[in-house]
Formats: sequence, C-alpha cells, structure tokens
Amino acid sequence: MSTTQQTGLFEQQGAAAAIAFSFDDEPALGSQLITVRSGYQHHGIYVGNGKVIHYAGFAKSLHRGPVEESTVEEFAAGHEVWVRLNATAKFVGLEAVRRARSRLGEDDYRLLTNNCEHFCSWCLFGENRSQQVEACFTHPRAALHAVAGLFRAFINAERSRLFIGARAA
Repeated sequence: MSTTQQTGLFEQQGAAAAIAFSFDDEPALGSQLITVRSGYQHHGIYVGNGKVIHYAGFAKSLHRGPVEESTVEEFAAGHEVWVRLNATAKFVGLEAVRRARSRLGEDDYRLLTNNCEHFCSWCLFGENRSQQVEACFTHPRAALHAVAGLFRAFINAERSRLFIGARAA
C-alpha cells in the first residue's frame, strides 16, 4: 500500500494525522502505533525502549491473546508501522503509558466491543471506541473488506500452524 493510500485510509477513519514510523526515531511515550494488516489495522501504545503494549487479540494466532507488552518488531509482524497523532488526547505521555500498563494481562478481547483499537482509545481518551468497528456498521463495503481480510489472515495462520507442525514431526 502506498503512502498516499495509507494516508487516505487513516483520513477515512477520522485520524487527525498519521506518520510513518522509523526504527531510527523513537516516538513520544504514549504514542498510538498502528500497523495495517490484511483488512484491518492493529493498534498499540508506545511505552518506550522499543516496546508497545497492545491487545494481542487475533493478531498473532487464531486464539485470542491478552493485553501484552512486546517489541515494536513483534508488534509490526513484518508490516509498516505508523504513528497516529492524537492532538486531542485526554491522557498523554506517562499517563497514557500508566493506563496501558494498568491493563497488562487482561484477557477479555472481543472483536466488536473490546479490541486493540478500543484499548488504545481508552488509554488516550478514556473511552472504549473503535473507528474500524464503527466504519463496518456504517459502510457495509468496509465490513466486507474487513471480513475478507480476517478470513485471509485466518487461512494464513492455519497454514503457518500446519507448516510448523509438519516441520516439528
């Protein structure tokens, strides 16, 4: 996806601005990091020293995961990382990091009501909200695109699991 397409995607979802993340430049503490996956965006909060706290959800496997701290590289999983600039965030910097850390280990992921974007919105604004979920309910085409992307991710994860299982045998 080109930078122009990427910026358009963020603008469609109401982001004030998003900039490409560089591993050479450390984003501000409490920044919202985003990777674009197949049909959806994965969100996390930057907590410093190359670490991100995020709701793992279904980002790594077919089994939902808890709120966890991982490296930016693990969070990115080979995808580009973007920093969403949230000029109106209620909680910034160390306060956003503190809020993210307060939920480490929580294992109550729900795709439509408590996903990685809901988590970031709560850390920054104090409200559970997902622009992606709202877009799916407002624009059926967005929902179809998301479902197709999640299905592709499911198939790829299953193939990967089977491949790893076959190699171990």
